[in-house]
Amino acid sequence: MTTHKHNTSVRAAVVQAGAVPFDSEACVDKAARLIADASALGAKVIVFPEAFIAGYPKGVNYGLVVGARDPAGREEFRLYLEAAIEVPGAQTQRLGEAAAAHGVYVVMGVIEREAGTCYCTVLFFGQDGSLLGKHRKLMPTVMERVIWGFGDGSTLTVIDSPYGRIGSVICWENYMPMLRMAMYSKNVALYCAPTADDRDTWIASMQHIALEGRCFVLTACQFLRKKDFPDTVRVSLGDSPEAVLMRGGSAIVNPLGQVLAGPNFGSETILTADLDLNDIGRGKFDFDVSGHYSRPDVFQLNVNEAPMKAVQTKTWLKLRLPCQAYNLEKSKVAK
Repeated sequence: MTTHKHNTSVRAAVVQAGAVPFDSEACVDKAARLIADASALGAKVIVFPEAFIAGYPKGVNYGLVVGARDPAGREEFRLYLEAAIEVPGAQTQRLGEAAAAHGVYVVMGVIEREAGTCYCTVLFFGQDGSLLGKHRKLMPTVMERVIWGFGDGSTLTVIDSPYGRIGSVICWENYMPMLRMAMYSKNVALYCAPTADDRDTWIASMQHIALEGRCFVLTACQFLRKKDFPDTVRVSLGDSPEAVLMRGGSAIVNPLGQVLAGPNFGSETILTADLDLNDIGRGKFDFDVSGHYSRPDVFQLNVNEAPMKAVQTKTWLKLRLPCQAYNLEKSKVAK
């Protein structure tokens, strides 16, 4: 494991911008431009929204009703599956190159494809462009379960950086107390919360998490209009092409729950804040939820971080049958 000498401050950025839904190459192009823009603002850690690469299909119902699907919906899913990216793959290579070109850490929401299943995933890129890890969303929300698979505990990833440990919890996963506790126990310093939740109530949750975990919270949401979707996809929400489907609400919060940047509603933007990383230690003085403020004699959490596969293959050692062993011993005696 690489040992990092921790800095005492860092400028972080959350990107509030719309994806180019169903077009991963265009999404990567836009992401590379936004990484350059955030770097020009002095950011060393850059967080993107949920599903920025390939897009969050807000308002797309895929022709679903209980008990039936329609052919147009099947085609819409095929297009979405086709737009999803392989990890690692050509698009992750390009994203890594963008991170390396500016010497920044990038936390990127993507739609990942593995065989015939899409996953809502966050990727972590290092300053040298290396793909350091990923987190697959454990629990897609409501209709998301139709189009996304379920992650498992093997991707509860945190990465080491000069600015402390960086981890990510996606959208309504942040409402899962046990998942939050698992992340706090990993000593996460920069808690990244890519989301599609643009409600006014979201910021209160982010402040609560910052206070609960005594960590910095960086939340990024898209600003997305109906016209951003291709004509080949039916979007049920919005009365006009200019209709706003996601209005942002991105923000940065410090370990005592103070909002350092945002929330911003109403436009694409890049929010930055200078983080005093010593605020984490100051916050732990009176509250460390997985340390001195825990009661393991009363409450314990067990986390399964093993990969869960539908089909697991094993290579078995060639075993001698009892009769083979008996014949082998007889041959030795005869000699």
